[in-house]
Amino acid sequence: MESSRSSSFFQDLSSRELSGFRVRKRPRFAADIALSFKEVGALAIEHNGDQTPPLAVSFCKTSKNSHIFALSDEDGIVSLFNTRSKFSLFSSHQENSENSRICEWEAHRNAVFDVCWLKDDTQMITASGDQSMKLWDVQEMKCIGILRGHKGSVKSISSHPTNHDIIVSGSRDGSFALWDLRLPSCSKVGNKELCLRASAVVKGAHLSPHAKRIRRQKSASKSITSVLYLKDELSVATAGAVDSVVKFWDTRNLKNAITWCQPKSSDKDTRLHGISSLSQDANGSLLSASCMDNRIYLYNVLQLEKGPMKSFSGCQIDSFFVKSVISPDASYLLSGSTDGNAHIWQVDKPHEDPITLTKHNGEVSAVDWSLFEVGKFVTSSDDFTVRIWNSQNSSCSSSKRATSCNRKRIMAMPTLEQAKDSDSSDSPYFDRANGNIMEPKLGTPESKAYCNGVWICRLAFEMHSEGDAIL
Repeated sequence: MESSRSSSFFQDLSSRELSGFRVRKRPRFAADIALSFKEVGALAIEHNGDQTPPLAVSFCKTSKNSHIFALSDEDGIVSLFNTRSKFSLFSSHQENSENSRICEWEAHRNAVFDVCWLKDDTQMITASGDQSMKLWDVQEMKCIGILRGHKGSVKSISSHPTNHDIIVSGSRDGSFALWDLRLPSCSKVGNKELCLRASAVVKGAHLSPHAKRIRRQKSASKSITSVLYLKDELSVATAGAVDSVVKFWDTRNLKNAITWCQPKSSDKDTRLHGISSLSQDANGSLLSASCMDNRIYLYNVLQLEKGPMKSFSGCQIDSFFVKSVISPDASYLLSGSTDGNAHIWQVDKPHEDPITLTKHNGEVSAVDWSLFEVGKFVTSSDDFTVRIWNSQNSSCSSSKRATSCNRKRIMAMPTLEQAKDSDSSDSPYFDRANGNIMEPKLGTPESKAYCNGVWICRLAFEMHSEGDAIL
């Protein structure tokens, strides 16, 4: 169940807990709020009249943009939406999409399985079925780097908690890789896009115990389904399709997993179950794992040797597209489900039935919470819609301290000198002298950029006032 070095690993984690360092307080649900949510709006996911399944959703990570989320889909399109738009009861899903869409662009000519915001929401990484990742300047919707090296679809990406130049990715080829965006590029694609190589790769991180027998079978037997850079800034968690094992790795020495955890099998069920997703709360004390045995397991990061401290049931996880996420304040757990519903549990009441949200008509897959707008989240589904939800009573208590892990910030990799900034001249799409928005040139060497109505993506991310709405 765990390696011989696991005890020292936990001691090392505990040693980073410093009572003198205060973690910034985050908003959280008030204790007297009844757990009740309502749908704010529903968006249709389609391009040029053709519907496409959404694959990943992710809210911005800064407070001023916390009402914006990115969505990627099977057609390789990334779209940004504003959840503060006015949604009419009489508007169609298509009209809601038109009104709330900030911009969209073709990121890959293949499905985009995951997206990751970087550097105060000015950059983004996309992970694709074309076996590559792309680094984007979100303001310009322009690819500024390509990350290559995986031999299968890239299924999951996660950034270092404080140093967004460091990325971890997991692939269907069974490997996970570390990337440092500051390292010199190995080549150029065209005139502007840099092609980067991984700084470290671990192959066969989650192999089936019967790998030799099924060597010629499809690669799902070894696929990495989820990677997560932990808040301790040194450790990476990985999960795969082969079983319910979650492995933890020290990024300073990746030769062997430090420890691994899995739920105790019941006498009736001895099958191996894969894990579809991992998540961690904002302060890093808890980690969740969505397992294909239709349960979500919750771990205390500082007591991994004890196995899962809680488990949640009531959802149906029949595919690896079904994800779950802990709320930023660690109070609630949100999950999609194959049964066409989304489910929410209170973390401190794992044995109670979840609240079931029944608006979708297909498998509910990717879900995400807004980091700073308490009670707001989105759910995506195979019914080609994304639905925005909010708590019935959106009041919150910022005076009550969220569950926290006070920790010393230790960099996971040695610091390198930052490359000199590229040309920082003003956008050619905005005439500051006349205050007019000019028509852009659509497209980059490998992608088309789309935007409804006026060109507002650049202006949207130039808001400086805390809490300013983009639209």
